[in-house]
Amino acid sequence: MLLREILYKVNIRSVTGSTDVDVKDVQIDSRKVRKGSVFIAVKGVAVDGHQFIDKATEAGATAVICESLPSAQKEGVVYVQVENSAAAVAFMAHNFYGQPSEKIKLVGVTGTNGKTTIATLLYKLFTSLGYKCGLLSTVENRIGERIVPATHTTPDAISLNAMLKQMLDEGCTHVFMENSSHAIHQHRSTGLKFTGAIFSNITHDHLDYHKTFDEYIRVKKSFFDGLSSGAFAISNADDKRGEVMLQNTNAKKYLYSLRTVADFKGKILENSLSGLMMTVNDQEVHFRLIGEFNAYNLLAVYGTAICMGE
Repeated sequence: MLLREILYKVNIRSVTGSTDVDVKDVQIDSRKVRKGSVFIAVKGVAVDGHQFIDKATEAGATAVICESLPSAQKEGVVYVQVENSAAAVAFMAHNFYGQPSEKIKLVGVTGTNGKTTIATLLYKLFTSLGYKCGLLSTVENRIGERIVPATHTTPDAISLNAMLKQMLDEGCTHVFMENSSHAIHQHRSTGLKFTGAIFSNITHDHLDYHKTFDEYIRVKKSFFDGLSSGAFAISNADDKRGEVMLQNTNAKKYLYSLRTVADFKGKILENSLSGLMMTVNDQEVHFRLIGEFNAYNLLAVYGTAICMGE
């Protein structure tokens, strides 16, 4: 694949050399670079990839993508200066792996609590409906019935797109993934085409990373702001920031609630150790899960299934 093909959608500031060079793979870790690799220098929380540009070119990198150009540039290497390296990784990985999210139904779940439960319940529900599904969660990743160990809530953009491509190649039609605030902020899910997005709730977690609560909310909201008009967005109306999340989205908006008028309205009839008896849009149902928090998770799952035509 040519470098210029995988630079599609990347915000480029300058190019030194020709982008008509062949690319073997895309890397953010200089230790994995080989002859024909593109090395993308990303400023991380602990390490700045710009410090490893020379190491990458010595290992055979064909091209270097960076925010700041090195003072000494190696002959025969293409240097592309970009606005944001982290966003560039996401777009380039998506292009390199053939834009897999365009060919599957991808649903992202964000919020402080409930992400894993909602994503896992959706995976189980759609698998039981006869679809081959993928799951990307903190607990485990699944390609159909096969378990792939999980490391982060959301893998880095290269690993994420590689896994989506693998899921697609193995016949998955639906993928359900957790999309944490860290992942959104670090552009790990940038460039992906989401069929739908779910907001569960927000509490004062992760302020060690985001510094302020307003910043935490802004990052979560940016996920919904980036959805297309063909997508759907489902939010918890009982969380005081539930409607804020959907303010500027182009997606079709839906709300779920136990306490107020909503598209997907639930009411708990009985909450015992044997499970939940509740109504969902006036239909009485029984679930083996217990607790009010799971009633909210179930409403999110129900709403998603309806939005996806089930």
